[in-house]
Amino acid sequence: MKIQKLKINSFGKLENKEIELKEKINIIYGENESGKSTLLKFITGMFYGLSKNKNGKEISDYDKYKPWKKDEYSGKIDYQLDNGEVYEIFRDFHKKNPQIILNGTEDISKQFAIDKNKGNEFFKEQTNIDESVFFHTAGVMQEEIKLDKTEQNGLIQKITNLISSGDDSISFKKSIEKLNKKLIEEVGTNRTTDRPINILEEKIKNLKENTNNIEELNKTLLEIDESKNKLIQEINKKEKEINILKKIKQEKEIENIENEKLKINKNLEKEIDQKIEENKNKLNLIKEEKIKINKKNNIILGILFFFIMIFCIIFRKNNMMLFSVILLTTFILFIFIFQKIKINKKNKSNIEKITQEKNKIKNEIYLLEENKNNKIQENKKIENEIYQKITEEKNKIKNNEIDYFFELDNLFELNLIEINQKIEIEENKYQEFKIKLHTLELDKKNIEPFVEKQIEQNENLNYLLEEQKEIIQLGNAINLAKNELENAYHEMKNEITPKFTQQLSYLIQKITNEKYQVLKLNDENNLMIELEDGSYKNARDLSIGTIDQMYLSLRLSALEEITKEKIPILLDEAFCFYDEKRLENILKILYNSYDNQIIIFTCTKREKELLDKIQLEYNYKEI
Repeated sequence: MKIQKLKINSFGKLENKEIELKEKINIIYGENESGKSTLLKFITGMFYGLSKNKNGKEISDYDKYKPWKKDEYSGKIDYQLDNGEVYEIFRDFHKKNPQIILNGTEDISKQFAIDKNKGNEFFKEQTNIDESVFFHTAGVMQEEIKLDKTEQNGLIQKITNLISSGDDSISFKKSIEKLNKKLIEEVGTNRTTDRPINILEEKIKNLKENTNNIEELNKTLLEIDESKNKLIQEINKKEKEINILKKIKQEKEIENIENEKLKINKNLEKEIDQKIEENKNKLNLIKEEKIKINKKNNIILGILFFFIMIFCIIFRKNNMMLFSVILLTTFILFIFIFQKIKINKKNKSNIEKITQEKNKIKNEIYLLEENKNNKIQENKKIENEIYQKITEEKNKIKNNEIDYFFELDNLFELNLIEINQKIEIEENKYQEFKIKLHTLELDKKNIEPFVEKQIEQNENLNYLLEEQKEIIQLGNAINLAKNELENAYHEMKNEITPKFTQQLSYLIQKITNEKYQVLKLNDENNLMIELEDGSYKNARDLSIGTIDQMYLSLRLSALEEITKEKIPILLDEAFCFYDEKRLENILKILYNSYDNQIIIFTCTKREKELLDKIQLEYNYKEI
């Protein structure tokens, strides 16, 4: 991969600058505070973007390099991958994602994965390295190359880390020790007593002992609630029953009133019948009296004729006596007729009165019979109305209470007294249910504080169990990390470390003019150098300059293992503490041993002068 061109519109203190870069060595010269480090950050920012998070720093990279006096905050970088594809990246740093043009024509900005925090990850997909790995391999800053004697052990440790773990900041042994320490301090084991897992287990044990009866209490509460629900259903049902009974009672009362009317009418009907009968009896008496009078007159007349006949028979031969008898009879008959006329005259007014009375009685009988018929019709009407009303009310109640448990027909057959008795019985049951419900509510009220306390303890127990689960997961994660780290370490040691030690052996030969030829990493992770006589000594005994060059070379060699691309190597004031001989030596190694593009940021012209002296090609730019 080769960076071809940089165009900075506005970035930090840099503005309106264009820089063309070439293969092999490029020197970016500028005095202190001229913007060399800013330019280096621009390059990585174009690849990975700028974070708005501080990440432990006083100010974020986004805010640090944001121009103060203008809104423009953008730039462009052109580069070519090893496969020949040319990319143009334009990035407005106000936005998360850049515009990506392939071979000058095709916009492929949306063809790469988008991370919601980091944005478009095109460069990671192209090179297989993220920003952190880039800085630990391709980027070498001034503060990482030191010649102070006190830094020698640290530098050797970085080389050892790089060989054993692939990262100069990661020591396998110290990583394992840190993981073990983290496991002990943040989790604990079966052998510890005062670590988080041990403390939690003890708390969980105590809480479980105190919450043994929570299930029984909850069961009791559940039973109470079930009983309450049943009682409430019974109470509601009983209320319905009582309301229905009261409706029936109301209808019965109305029915009784109507029946009373009917009864009165029936009594009136009987009275009318009685009066009719009385009047008929009166008529019969009048008839009997007339018959009796007529019969009496007829009897007297018959007796009279009977005696006349007797006398005539007796004195038929005695004319004188016969005449006397006839005369006497005639006289008596005259007297009788006279008397009868007299009596008839006397009774004529009575007969008229009787006749009037008879007609009056007949008329009264007619009126009474008419009244009776009216009462009969009225009673039938009342009876029909009572039946119809009761039927309507019965159907109405049935329709409203179609699922009700008792038979309404039977209730409507009860009389008012029986209805009142039944209402009283059902109201007593209703009150009994209410008392039972109140008792259950009191029981529940007495149990609930204990249950609430148990619930709180259960919540604490669940919280502790979750915390225990998290700690166990943390322990599992630490153990998994240890296993993965050990596997990676052994894989690194078996596959990658030999390549590194071989490369270091080659470099050590070049650096020391073949004074030292073999470098090895022993089982204790100590870096050992083989001497000319075949003996070994610790790499810590090498000169600081040799160690420094070996560290730089090893980091650059690591790039070949992590990506197929020849990533540009960015060196920011990396040689400020090198003497002339070591600087010449490392420049030759960089030029002759690596195909990577080298970009050196420097505030001196030493590198330029040495390259001119040893006649190596380079590209020189000033900012």
